[in-house]
Amino acid sequence: MANKVNKSFLKDSHLITNLKLCSIRLIDNAKFPWIILIPKRKNITDISELNSKDQMLLMKEIVHCSKLMKKIFKTKKLNVEKIGNIVPQLHIHIIARSKNDSSWPLSVWVVKGESYSAAQLEKILKKLKNYF
Repeated sequence: MANKVNKSFLKDSHLITNLKLCSIRLIDNAKFPWIILIPKRKNITDISELNSKDQMLLMKEIVHCSKLMKKIFKTKKLNVEKIGNIVPQLHIHIIARSKNDSSWPLSVWVVKGESYSAAQLEKILKKLKNYF
């Protein structure tokens, strides 16, 4: 039941690793430490469409990734969101937030994103892959 990753995600994110249920990808936005979890299931747009076993596994993977994001980026605040208005494929955002970030306390979507430079991208991917 493997799922193809939506083309938008392939264009705007970078693979970190695969867990049992989800692919973990870094969103290409240097303003915020931001990952997405994409369940490897076909034609799923909402958590309620997963079977109960996958729902529980998704929650475990969200908690696991959330703990890692807090540790890696030394933050106490995360935004964990499932929206899917633009890309309907089920995906969960985990964003490390800080009172010093460019849109605090508003949503990360209120500011224009900024792509990582090649050097920044290499550094953050290496760091994330070491933890994940």
